[in-house]
Amino acid sequence: MIDGTREDRLIDTFATLADTLVAGYDVVELLQTLVESCASLFDITAAGVLLLDVDGQLEVVASTSEASRLVEVMQLSARAGPCVECFTTGTVVSLPNVEDSPPGWQRFRDSAREQGFAAVYAVPLRLRETTIGALNLLSSVPGALRQQDVRAAQALADVATIGILQERTLRESNTVREQLTNALNSRVLIEQAKGVIAQSRGVSMEEAFVLLRNYARSNRLMLSQVAQGLVDEGGRNSDDGWLLRGV
Repeated sequence: MIDGTREDRLIDTFATLADTLVAGYDVVELLQTLVESCASLFDITAAGVLLLDVDGQLEVVASTSEASRLVEVMQLSARAGPCVECFTTGTVVSLPNVEDSPPGWQRFRDSAREQGFAAVYAVPLRLRETTIGALNLLSSVPGALRQQDVRAAQALADVATIGILQERTLRESNTVREQLTNALNSRVLIEQAKGVIAQSRGVSMEEAFVLLRNYARSNRLMLSQVAQGLVDEGGRNSDDGWLLRGV
């Protein structure tokens, strides 16, 4: 059972995700909040989200570490793994020990092992019969995730899914496609901006993302807006240029 402190944090997380059920929110920020909350709330090492693009392909949109992102990319390149299986079936897929992966998941198993992950749970991003992606929960030690945590993770994933597929977007398929396309395009920009910051500041990709996100939050801007400014101008001729300068 979730203790009092974790219960309070879980409630706060639901409240934060619920705040996105308004016009003009940032899908990437929503999903980044989801993965970071899961990593904080549950007994896992990292988390990541794969989202369906308009061409029917799964793409990495949010993750808590570069390592978890590499595993997800490996799943996609091999078209096999717990997260892909979760999306395909629309059900939770548990893998308490990656060494027990089926033969078809060998590339995923090798990548997970190389990145130091020993167990994975995959939770669908699903609303009724519509599945738009999957949430990956990764642990550095083998073992089953508690069922209470699995249910809580599914509830958080459900709220995030509603945040993307609100009723107004369900009534208009073009809006849904535009929403998902914008999210995936934003992630590409963010990855490029992270690279610019990391190279200019001499920091890791994780540290670069923290700088980028903190700047966006403190200035009440979307991540994609700040990333676009850095990619277009290199930060040299924009208000975001401080991100490229040493402290």
